[in-house]
Amino acid sequence: MTTQKILREIKSYAILSIAALICSVGWAGFIIPSGIVAGGVTGLSSTFYFLWGWDVGITSLIINIVLILLAIRILGLSYGIKTIYCIILFSMLLTVLTGYFTEPVVRDIFMATLIGATIGGIGTAMLIINGGGTGGTEIIGMIITKYKNVSLGKLLLSFDVAIISSSYFIFHDIEKIMYGLITMAIFSYVLDLVLTGNKQSVQIFIISEKYEELAETILTLGNKGVTIIDSIGGYTKENRKILMVISKKRTSSVLFKIIKDIDQDAFVTMGNVSNVFGQGFDKIKA
Repeated sequence: MTTQKILREIKSYAILSIAALICSVGWAGFIIPSGIVAGGVTGLSSTFYFLWGWDVGITSLIINIVLILLAIRILGLSYGIKTIYCIILFSMLLTVLTGYFTEPVVRDIFMATLIGATIGGIGTAMLIINGGGTGGTEIIGMIITKYKNVSLGKLLLSFDVAIISSSYFIFHDIEKIMYGLITMAIFSYVLDLVLTGNKQSVQIFIISEKYEELAETILTLGNKGVTIIDSIGGYTKENRKILMVISKKRTSSVLFKIIKDIDQDAFVTMGNVSNVFGQGFDKIKA
């Protein structure tokens, strides 16, 4: 392994560690001490914590280990080192932080729900973006869908609702169930928002007399692929060249700076695209 790859791996694990910390703060600092049972394995572990005082981190780790071993045996899945690292670190952080945060950071239970779910969603999204994860009930869903023709999404939703509803037998309070459902909704929304924003791509068309210089600069300085398309103007009937560039939306500002520096009179259109596959983007999934 080259020095560059080693540095990339170190950076990746550092980001995963920060993400796990952010996620655990959302749970341990806001959701759990507010007496809210949310979905997933962490929510289930919280239920055992409220019932019998079991350590949330250790319980979560044990459940995830059992689920992963079960998945490997039944589905033949192979979990990456990063995912296992995240599960262990997240569980350890939960153990430490639940002992530290004996009360929620904010007193108002709605604000604790809002802030905790938002922070937890951001942390989890960061884990997924960087190749990690915290395990969870999706493993059970995948096992069931192997033998039954049912929707995985509906199964996961059913698991979460069942776990959240169980809080009634602990607190005998309908409001707690509603706060749990709100937590799940905010968590899912933030998770999808961050993941979609990270993956969102744009398609840029550029018409310019300086297309050769633009194409060369975009390739070298912008580090983006460029396709040169022959076209004929509908009104002028002149032959023109159109540059087509696919880019992550978050890096598209670099391209516009290049265009502005080379040809401020260039005609440019940009539109959002989804499901971009190939080098530098997502892999095609069968």
